[in-house]
Amino acid sequence: MSAASQRQRNGAEIRAAIRKTAGERVLVLDGAMGTMIQDLKLDDAGFRGTRFLDHPRDIKGNNDILILSQPDAIYNIHLQYFLAGADICETNTFSSTSIAQADYGCEAYVHELNYEGARLARAAAIKAEETDGIRRYVAGALGPTNRTASISPDVSDPGYRAVTFDELRAAYAEATVGLIEGGSDLLLIETIFDTLNAKAAWAGICDAFEKTGLELPVMISGTITDLSGRTLSGQTPEAFWNSLSHIKPVAVGLNCALGAKEMRAHIVELSRIADTLVCAYPNAGLPNEFGLYDESPEYMSELLGEFADAGIVNIVGGCCGTTPAHITAFRNRVKGVKPRNIPKITQRLRLSGLEPFTLTSDIRFVNVGERTNVTGSARFRKLIKNGEYPAALDVARDQVANGAQIIDVNMDEGLLDSKQAMITFLNLIASEPDIARVPIMVDSSKFDVIEAGLKCIQGKAVVNSISLKEGEEKFLAEARKVLLYGAAVVVMAFDEQGQADSYERKVQICTRAYEILTQQVGFPPQDIIFDPNIFAVATGIEEHNSYGVAFIEATREIRRSLPHAHISGGVSNLSFSFRGNDHVREAMHSVFLFHAISAGMDMGIVNAGQLQVYEKIDPELREACEDVVLNRRDDAADRLLAVAEKFRGTGAEIKGKDLEWRELPVEKRLEHALVNGITDFIEADTEEARLAATRPLDVIEGPLMAGMNVVGDLFGSGKMFLPQVVKSARVMKQAVAFLMPHMEAERLANGGTGGRTAAGKVLMATVKGDVHDIGKNIVGVVLQCNNYDVIDLGVMVPAKKILDTAREQNVDIIGLSGLITPSLDEMCFVGGEMEREGFDIPLLIGGATTSRVHTAVKIHPNYQRGQAIYVTDASRAVGVVSSLLSPTAREGYIEGIRTEYRKVADAHARAEADKQRMPLERARTNAMKIDWSNYPPPKPTFFGTRIISNYSVAELVDYIDWTPFFQTWEMKGRFPALLDDSEQGAAARQLYDDARAMLERVVEERWFNPKAVVGFWPANAVGDDIELYNGESRSETIATLHTLRQQLLRRDGRPNLAMSDFVAPRATGLADYVGGFVVTAGAEEERIAERFARANNDYASIMVKALADRIAEAFAERMHERVRREFWGYAATETLTNEQRINEDYQGIRPAPGYPMQPDHTEKRTLFDLLQAERRVGVKLTESFAMWPGSSVSGLYLSHPDSHYFGVAKVEYDQVCDYALRKGMEIAEVERWLSPILNYDPASNARAAAE
Repeated sequence: MSAASQRQRNGAEIRAAIRKTAGERVLVLDGAMGTMIQDLKLDDAGFRGTRFLDHPRDIKGNNDILILSQPDAIYNIHLQYFLAGADICETNTFSSTSIAQADYGCEAYVHELNYEGARLARAAAIKAEETDGIRRYVAGALGPTNRTASISPDVSDPGYRAVTFDELRAAYAEATVGLIEGGSDLLLIETIFDTLNAKAAWAGICDAFEKTGLELPVMISGTITDLSGRTLSGQTPEAFWNSLSHIKPVAVGLNCALGAKEMRAHIVELSRIADTLVCAYPNAGLPNEFGLYDESPEYMSELLGEFADAGIVNIVGGCCGTTPAHITAFRNRVKGVKPRNIPKITQRLRLSGLEPFTLTSDIRFVNVGERTNVTGSARFRKLIKNGEYPAALDVARDQVANGAQIIDVNMDEGLLDSKQAMITFLNLIASEPDIARVPIMVDSSKFDVIEAGLKCIQGKAVVNSISLKEGEEKFLAEARKVLLYGAAVVVMAFDEQGQADSYERKVQICTRAYEILTQQVGFPPQDIIFDPNIFAVATGIEEHNSYGVAFIEATREIRRSLPHAHISGGVSNLSFSFRGNDHVREAMHSVFLFHAISAGMDMGIVNAGQLQVYEKIDPELREACEDVVLNRRDDAADRLLAVAEKFRGTGAEIKGKDLEWRELPVEKRLEHALVNGITDFIEADTEEARLAATRPLDVIEGPLMAGMNVVGDLFGSGKMFLPQVVKSARVMKQAVAFLMPHMEAERLANGGTGGRTAAGKVLMATVKGDVHDIGKNIVGVVLQCNNYDVIDLGVMVPAKKILDTAREQNVDIIGLSGLITPSLDEMCFVGGEMEREGFDIPLLIGGATTSRVHTAVKIHPNYQRGQAIYVTDASRAVGVVSSLLSPTAREGYIEGIRTEYRKVADAHARAEADKQRMPLERARTNAMKIDWSNYPPPKPTFFGTRIISNYSVAELVDYIDWTPFFQTWEMKGRFPALLDDSEQGAAARQLYDDARAMLERVVEERWFNPKAVVGFWPANAVGDDIELYNGESRSETIATLHTLRQQLLRRDGRPNLAMSDFVAPRATGLADYVGGFVVTAGAEEERIAERFARANNDYASIMVKALADRIAEAFAERMHERVRREFWGYAATETLTNEQRINEDYQGIRPAPGYPMQPDHTEKRTLFDLLQAERRVGVKLTESFAMWPGSSVSGLYLSHPDSHYFGVAKVEYDQVCDYALRKGMEIAEVERWLSPILNYDPASNARAAAE
């Protein structure tokens, strides 16, 4: 027996072996099992085999069942992938859970499927290792099932779930036992579109580990479902990782849904934040119009090879559309490339909802929203008890809008079914993205309620709370469950003897709990939040006097002695003795927080709207509060009681005391309103100040700016909190908005002059794709406090709007903000657009994921006319802006920045220069060598163009590919199988029936007027171009089609293709030809859709557009068929089914400009001019070379039997120069249109040329 077959599995050894090899080279995962099975072309009998001849249900399409019915075929696929170069192969068990197999009535075979699936892959791994001596690994595949735990399948009932966490857990446990017993080396939770499903999978895996006695490494792989950059359940990649990092996977990555190009930004994000191996196995591009995948092994290997070159992956592989040929190409491309270095990630509390939350040193205090707590909010309690959940959701929504970074949910009320109320409310929150974006704190005194809540949350939550009150055994059990669900935990300072009330007891209990959690449970210390108990002070009982200072000093010691732990607390307990005197209570809370935060308290359950600004508390009251909180005097409680009487009262008395500030001069009233966020009187006070001022502008530059200066100083010194600052900004904006009409009237009266003289004008925006703006808002407030005009465009702002506004408003500086990693690429794009459009003003870069290095290496080179500058935080913004706008300091400051950035950028450029590339001339020598000597090119039946008008839609119906139609409606799956899908089938059938009904009307009532123009011309290839001639004499060239050639470094003997390779070279003397076409469903769709929309029938409006798109594509397919059979006639006897047409089982191709075979959209202009498409069929090109009407298709016709689709992939500077010369365009213009496929940085090249 071989060493491979005798090797005993040990999880720790397997993990260590994988990590060791991954440190030496990039590992390779296998490709698509489904693609290979599809190539087997099995019918129903093939799926059944002999084993399932009498199975009562249809099982065709159940790929997993082939493990039992066609084991040799599955074994051979595994072996092909291993021998192609895969280090790791997945078992064919993607759907081998009882939940998924229920669709086929095959639940009884789940254990056998997983056991045999692992055994087959293990046998192939042993065979491969015996062949070449390289160790292989079997990954037991666990797919997501066809149910989701975070999303309701019923839009009318968002709280409903088709599957529970426990059902998923049991299903995954059953499957995992089979995978382990069958011989898997590791387990792969893959294609995760709902993170809660993955959490259930992990819980099931842990159950299986316990049952089998064998623990194996685990890989996790999520799926970003589309170009939104989020999973189907709404999480960003970082939020996804925060939710699942407790699994401590051997690798984390992404697969499916996207091609490598679209996936790259998200892999970069994972690579930055994950302290483990990173894996990428994308699809072979995005699905084409036929639902197939076009990226060749060569093209895709270059994309993944760049991942490896960039150091962002440790493992590469393929998903849908990839084959053993792809895996061989991947292996060859990454061979010798240094794998990604696993970063050391700073230990911080990292939570998540739909979006990540990281407690950094910049965040002094985390405000936990407390209004969704039935014990703390009478209104919320009433809403829940009455079942008024929509209104209860509004409470949660308001908290998030008002700045709560975490929301606390508590349902502990005697007359409530607390567990069910928790489940219902959390399920409903999951359907509200504006609430679900923040993390949840699950709060209950009953652990079964907490656990029920955790089973509803896909993000990383916080448990509030557990304690040692009932001994270590219960504490350990609850802590292990919290860790299993991946939550952080609040630990109360409470043990078997009771709650800790002294400094010594607080520190002692928290230290004991910390040691148990970190040493026995393995709990991450950064996920531990201690609540050392805030008790009431000034109660009249002497021993209570030290409670405040005991908490503060215990906080200081816990933060010092228990690394990475955090401190929280319920602040309202402190002032319990002063119930009924809210003014005093609020003052006590503000004083306490001021000192507790300074000592290290970094979060708390606080109503930020009921806090007074520390600096603005009545001095006598503030001193009395501090005496009590800090226990500075023996008579402190008595003195506070006496002072409190001045503020005691109810109704009008309290209101009168609160409104004493209304007696102040108007300047001080405005300051008070700004500092305290009061808008009640802002218009009246602003008007009073305006009437007293010479000009309306004087109010802004005088009392309003003075008040904002106070806000800035208080915030900078930690005496105001973030929600209060945001409220201050709102007050300022309301005041300025009130003054705007008056200032405009004054400006007009002065002939258009007399505007405010500010220190400068700064435009700020959160870039497209990002919704985070707290940091940007803070910077804006600070700049406003220093007399800068700030134009805030908000969030999700496209580059064009940023630049258009900057030009219209004549701003001095643009500031970009973003938190998620894809924002970095968008910032690069904005910088490049500023360069292209001739801007030279400074560009500020800020946000949690930005850095000096990224700004220097990626953004600054894109923007040479001006200067991109990284700003670390709000405190630096004023200094940076001041230096940039200073006539005396600007030049020296920018030169210093450029010198600093140049060092980093030059180092990056040197690294890029070391990459292996294929020069264009070498690529041309490796062009496709077609044997033209025995090939007579077929001749079209006519030359020039032919117009086809009023084409019958009825004739096109049979040519429709319905799969993309359903994708338009976000229904996943292939037609017609989708109609029988267990989850989507009913809805799909209804949609299809409605579509067919409308299609009948389209045909009968002639809604559309499809038109086409088709043309043919004598043609020959001349180098990489295709010349078109005016006749068979070929004496006059009427147009040239320019093509691009692959510059992939070939290691497999394959050619470097260009589209011109498929046309006979002029030097051969052969008379070849090329065709072209434009088809459209017509412009009528817009008018018809608008008519439906005006009638409030959006469903029909969308339906008609979707059908128009499908009819245009069907028309293109029908015209190509007529070209092959009639107009060109080289396949006159062809008879294909629609499925064969969709699968492109025909001779010849119809490539289109703007697609991978010719990525240059500007080539459409040549085609449209040849066909005179706008005049003849009414289709025109926009400035971006998009076609209007939208339901139009264009392209070329090539006839050679060897012609096929391919992707050009990345091109080098030498080809761009050559291409620009051939097209007669400026290099910069070519670079702009080819920017997605450039394998170099144009800005760096321009700088190098200038030097």
